[in-house]
Amino acid sequence: MDSFAHDGLRFDVLDGGPTDGEVVVLLHGFPQDATAWAGVAPLLHEAGLRTLAPHQRGYSGGARPRRVTAYRMEHLVGDVLALLDAAGVERAHVVGHDWGGGVAWALAEQHPDRVASLVVLSTPHPAAMLWAVRHADQGRRSWYMLALQLPVLPERGLARMLRRGGLARSGVPVEQDRRYAARLGRARDLRGPVNWYRAMLRPSVGRRPGRGGGVTVPTTYVWGSRDPFLGRAAAERTAQHVVGDYRFVEVAAGHWLPERQVELVAREVMARAL
Repeated sequence: MDSFAHDGLRFDVLDGGPTDGEVVVLLHGFPQDATAWAGVAPLLHEAGLRTLAPHQRGYSGGARPRRVTAYRMEHLVGDVLALLDAAGVERAHVVGHDWGGGVAWALAEQHPDRVASLVVLSTPHPAAMLWAVRHADQGRRSWYMLALQLPVLPERGLARMLRRGGLARSGVPVEQDRRYAARLGRARDLRGPVNWYRAMLRPSVGRRPGRGGGVTVPTTYVWGSRDPFLGRAAAERTAQHVVGDYRFVEVAAGHWLPERQVELVAREVMARAL
């Protein structure tokens, strides 16, 4: 499959590997796209796994609603459920990085019947993140989330940064930096991705991530100890919010794990999916 529909939107999908293999859903973060998994996916295919990597809401050309409320978590989770339904997949192994990790946590907690296993990169459980904002240094690390609440200006500044290779300077490989800039190098293209941050302060419908009884599916959390955005306090506290089988992997790396820690990420996914 190369696309699916949900909420009147059309999402592009990178579908690879053997069609009869166990399905792994790969959810990218900000400001990336599905090509963040370009190094990881072939290794999973070689192991007999099928991967579905969507360009998420705000990133796919046909899925860029303008309203901030269209990016609330229940809609982002709904997009992944629609992907599974469109692919005829009852349960999948779910992998998420950065904001994709946030969606993965919420999906696993709210719909454990659809998640065979969970691997989250960089992003701690949202309840652990909130605790660390209040009790540790996460508030200082997350200052940019408040800056992104401003209208218009964040998109302009981020577009300029992307066009000038700002992600490459922060550790993203040059080839992928160029791909991300080609998709998001204009302010109008960043409105949807930035709206993910704006929507997180808007009330959501129903149960919210971190308000349930914890994640029950087999879970691996991979955290880079040199991540400038996500600190140790939230990373270590995440274990308190997983009641199923849990593995915490600390690696001496920064934030961009799908691009920079390809073999390690693939290995941890395969440990859960095979």
